[in-house]
Amino acid sequence: MSLATGDNTAKIVISSVIFTNRKRRQDDVLEFFDRERGENPVDPFRLVVFDPVGHSFDEADRTRNQMLTATEMLTRFESGELTSEAVTAETLAAIETRDATVGAFLEVFREQALTRACSIDLRRKKGEPLGRLAGVPVSTKDIFSIEGEIVSCASKMLQNYRAPYNATVIEKLLAEDAVLIGRTNMDEFAMGGSTENSALGKTVNPRNPACVPGGSSGGAAASVGAEFVPLALGTDTGGSIRQPAAFCGVVGLKPTYGRVSRYGVVAFASSLDQVGPLAQTVEDAALLLEVIAGHDPKDSTSLHHGVPKYTASLTQPVENLRVGYVREHFAEGLDPEIEAAVKAVLEEYRSLGAAVREVSLPNSKYSIPTYYIISSCEASSNLARYDGMHYGFRDVSAPEHLIDTFRRTRSSGFGPEVQRRILLGTYALSSGYYDAYYLKALKVRRLIRDDFDRAFQEVDVIVGPTTPVPPFPLGDKIDDPLSLYLCDLYTCSVNLAGIPAMSVPCGQTKAGLPIGVQFHAAPLQEETLFRAANMLLHRQRGTLDRSREAPAPT
Repeated sequence: MSLATGDNTAKIVISSVIFTNRKRRQDDVLEFFDRERGENPVDPFRLVVFDPVGHSFDEADRTRNQMLTATEMLTRFESGELTSEAVTAETLAAIETRDATVGAFLEVFREQALTRACSIDLRRKKGEPLGRLAGVPVSTKDIFSIEGEIVSCASKMLQNYRAPYNATVIEKLLAEDAVLIGRTNMDEFAMGGSTENSALGKTVNPRNPACVPGGSSGGAAASVGAEFVPLALGTDTGGSIRQPAAFCGVVGLKPTYGRVSRYGVVAFASSLDQVGPLAQTVEDAALLLEVIAGHDPKDSTSLHHGVPKYTASLTQPVENLRVGYVREHFAEGLDPEIEAAVKAVLEEYRSLGAAVREVSLPNSKYSIPTYYIISSCEASSNLARYDGMHYGFRDVSAPEHLIDTFRRTRSSGFGPEVQRRILLGTYALSSGYYDAYYLKALKVRRLIRDDFDRAFQEVDVIVGPTTPVPPFPLGDKIDDPLSLYLCDLYTCSVNLAGIPAMSVPCGQTKAGLPIGVQFHAAPLQEETLFRAANMLLHRQRGTLDRSREAPAPT
C-alpha cells in the first residue's frame, strides 16, 4: 500500500471484489481516508486493482516481491505513514482477489481482523503501550486452537469442530497485538508433503500454480509466498515448515523441540511436532520466534530456558564461523540444480572467511524409515480419540453396534493417507512387532542424535539442501506414497534429533522454481542460525539490517 501525503492525493491498492462481495462502496473508502487525513479530503480517488497473478495494473505503485516485511510495517506504523486498518484492508482485498487461485486459506476472519486493526490504530493514536506485532497480519495453520473458531486440521473428522480455548501460541500472538487473518490449508492432520491430502480444498504453489506448495504447512507457506501476509505459523513434524518454505520461496524455521509450546495444537506425533514461523525474511522469522517461544506450564515438554532477543543480535556476524556440509547429503537422488545452488552457498561462506569442512551423519540413511515408524506409531495413538463418540464427525448410516459405528466413522472421516499411517503405526505397536519395529526405531533415533552431537563439536552450523527435488507438479506423487516420503530425506532427521533447522531461499531453477538451503544448529542455537543466515543475505543483498530495502513511500 502507498499513501501520498501531498497534493491531497491518496492511492490505495485494493480489490473491487471487496465492494461487490461485501457490499462496501467507494464512499466507504473515501470516508476512511477522510478519517486518516483529517481536514484534507481525498481528491481524486484512485482505485488500483490486482490481476490474478498479483501484478498491479498501476506499475508505478507496486510490483510483486515488494510487499512490506513485518519489520518494515512496524516502522511505518510507528511513524504514522501507515495504519493497521489500511494494511489489513489491503491484505483482505488481496486474498479476496487472488486466493481463489492459490487456495491458501480455508477461512478468513474478515470482520474480526478489521475490528482488531481499528482498535490497535486507536490505541496507537492514544499513545497506549502496544505489543511487538501491533497491527501486523498473521495467518495460522488450521491446526491451532482459536477460541470459538473452527480447527479442522483439513479433515472431514473435525470440519465442524470449534475450539473452546486458545492455543498458547495464539494467546501470545494476541498479547502482542498481531492481527489474525485466517486459518490456512494443510495436509489432513499434518500427514503429507504436498498439501494434496487436505479433505477441504486444494492449494497450489504461488510461484507456479501447476506445482504443489509443499506440506503439510503448504497453505501457511503459500500465504506468505503469495504475499498475502508477512508472517504465518506452521508446525513441523518431519519437515512440514521447511519443505513448503523451500517450495514457496520463503523462510521457514523448525525450532528446538520444546522451545515453543504445543498446548492447543492438535497432535500428530507428539515427540516430533514443533511450532515455528514462516516469513519473508530471516529478520521477521526471528521476530516471530521471539514472540511465540518460551516455557509454558501447560506443556510438560516445554523447555525451561529464557528466550534470547534474536533480532538484537541478528546483524552481528558470527566470528570464526565453522560451516559444515554433510557428505551423505550429496549423493544419488539430489537434483543437480539444487546441488549447484547449495554448493554456491558454501562458496559464499568460504569467501566470507568461514571455515567450510565436511562432516558425516552416517545414520542419516535410516532417518526415513525411523521417522515413519515412530511418527505413525504416535499418530495411531493420538488419533484413537476420534471415534465418533466424544466430538467431531460421526457416521450414523448404520449404527447397529458400537464397534460398527467406530469402524464406519473412522473409515469415512479419515482420508487415505491418515488411514495408511494409522494402520502402519498400529501394526508396528502390535504384540510381536513392538520390539522389532518401534523399539528398534527409538534406538536408531538415539544414534541419529549422537551423529549430530558429534558433528556440532566440529562446526557451528550445517548447510545443505532442504529438499532433494524442486516443487513437483500437482498429482505427480499423490499415488506413490513412498516417492512422496522421500521428499523428507533431508528434513526428518532434524525432528528425530530435536535440533533447530531453517530453510532460506537460495535461488531458483531454470524453470523459475524456488530452491531452499537448510541450516542446522545444535539444540537451542536458533540465534546462531539467524546470524549465520543473515551473513549470507548480507553478502548477497548488501545489508545486514534487512534482506531487502523497504520500497520508498510514494
